[in-house]
Amino acid sequence: MSRRGLLRALGAAGAGAAGLALAGCGVPAAFVQPGDRAGRDMSARDKSLDFANWPLYIDVDDDDASKRPTLEAFTKHSGISVRYTEEINDNDEFFGKISPALMNRQETGRDLIVVSDWMAARLVALGWVQAMDRDRQPNVARYLDPQLLSPAFDKGRLHSVPWQSGITGIAYNRRKLGREIRHTEDLWAADLRGKVTLLSGLDESFSLLMQADGVDITRWTANDFHRLCDRVERLVRKKHLRRFTGNDYIKDLSTGDVLACQAYSGDVIQLQADNPDIEFVVPEEGAELWAESLMIPNLARHKRNAEALVDYYYEPEVAAELAAWVNYVCPVPAARDVLADSKDEELAALAEDPLIFPDDDMRKRLVISRDITSEERPELTERWNAIVGL
Repeated sequence: MSRRGLLRALGAAGAGAAGLALAGCGVPAAFVQPGDRAGRDMSARDKSLDFANWPLYIDVDDDDASKRPTLEAFTKHSGISVRYTEEINDNDEFFGKISPALMNRQETGRDLIVVSDWMAARLVALGWVQAMDRDRQPNVARYLDPQLLSPAFDKGRLHSVPWQSGITGIAYNRRKLGREIRHTEDLWAADLRGKVTLLSGLDESFSLLMQADGVDITRWTANDFHRLCDRVERLVRKKHLRRFTGNDYIKDLSTGDVLACQAYSGDVIQLQADNPDIEFVVPEEGAELWAESLMIPNLARHKRNAEALVDYYYEPEVAAELAAWVNYVCPVPAARDVLADSKDEELAALAEDPLIFPDDDMRKRLVISRDITSEERPELTERWNAIVGL
């Protein structure tokens, strides 16, 4: 199971309720002014840092799963030890862990975290994360994918740096379906009735479906969202949709219970290893490009050490090693050349995989969506969850 698949399994059931409960946290009283975000940085005399990440989201040694080669190489090179924890299983759940401290101007005990962009947007809006010093991050400045450089929630990526990226598109079994899928509209064909699934999470699902209606998802409106919901409700009433899923689509697609579904690019790479008939499509009308980003919480004790680790993962050789293991869209395009030059045939083949290094044609159809604001979230979540059954 992929890392993102695991998070769906662990988090899908509770994410809707948690999102509603926490949506009100963006109140003005919780906002932290820029001048109050930095703590005493102990990096110079304490060569360590605490790094919180998702499960299965970093390279591990083939013979010893407790070893993480890129982290060990960083420590050897820099002298900075890393306390690495796989404690993030769901964005809202993790937000619940760190929000009491951040709201009360206290440290979280973590120097570096990885969250999905929609959660990163919430943290930036609240002023709960620090801007990074790009003068100390020459690799980030040089190698960060230009398409990921300036999301609406964090212009210039001052507070966030993509750890990995990915695409929400369509997966389908071409052999069993007997034809190609090129458009999101193709999912609504009569012969797919009861054989299609959509993602249950609001933030994961709505952008692709809006693009099918020709909506510019960088500036979608509430009217666009409700029009989308009207359509999905009709599909539910007609029993066209088999169900809404977390990562369950992986099993359904593998068994043939589902012939086409909304899916994540990284999951499909792993499915294709076992079943070459599974294909992933970026529809002609477009798909959502997303990222999960590294951030430094307020009052972190080892900010400079954290900035050094972020920059280390933007060295093309290191980014290539990580990409070869996690199989999501690499935010360092220069890593492609590193893999292409590998004498290992499997590694060299990854350089040609558009789900890790999208080609120019695919990139033209990838868009980073505008995030749901804290003011919009309660109403939109309530409507979507009523449709999905959360």
